[in-house]
Amino acid sequence: MTHTSPVALVTGASSGIGYAIAHALAERGYQLIVTARRAALLNDFPAAQVKVFPGDLTSPAFQDQLEHFIFETAGRLDYLFNCAGMLETGPIETIQIEKVAAMLRLNVEATFTLTYKLLKRFKQQGYGHVINISSVLGTKVRPTAGAYAASKFAIEALSEALRMELSGTAIQVSCIEPGLVMTELHKDWEVHPKDSMGIHEPLQTADIVAAVLYILQQPAHVRIPKLMILPKDHHI
Repeated sequence: MTHTSPVALVTGASSGIGYAIAHALAERGYQLIVTARRAALLNDFPAAQVKVFPGDLTSPAFQDQLEHFIFETAGRLDYLFNCAGMLETGPIETIQIEKVAAMLRLNVEATFTLTYKLLKRFKQQGYGHVINISSVLGTKVRPTAGAYAASKFAIEALSEALRMELSGTAIQVSCIEPGLVMTELHKDWEVHPKDSMGIHEPLQTADIVAAVLYILQQPAHVRIPKLMILPKDHHI
């Protein structure tokens, strides 16, 4: 990797929002490290700009290996995009609590661990930007989705506390809070939320990419702590 263009780590890059962000940044000349558990889905990135490092973010050993790989390969990191996440919901009678626990390990524990690990590097560098993919459910709740909402509330709380701690420095923290986006998160649902919620035009991943690019285009003195994006029919 060269050191003339921004260097970014994108987690959850095998599908959905992470995949779309990674491709958009690659098209704009960013040098990327992408990670996800499903290595086979990371094979279509341009090899000259994108280094693929698959693995399980819930493993502390893997996170150590990932950190070492980033700084051995690129020598620095400008952006951390926390896009990896799971969605598990359901009523009390049928929710699979073991899947809820796995979701919390990824959405909260792994994200917190990686963020703090790389913020220490950002502080050594004197700059960097963490962009967390949160959710509208990081600000509101709905029945059957309390655990997922709690995981996003946790990201919101961490992001705000870190923003305050890092105010006055060149290190930034931003949260993007999408409403319903068409990704594979809901592919196994019997009724898709766009139908159950009457959302005729859900967000597309390109809409989230546009929000990311807006944040990245701001001058150095501007901070965007939170940016909520909803489809017009989303009345949660």
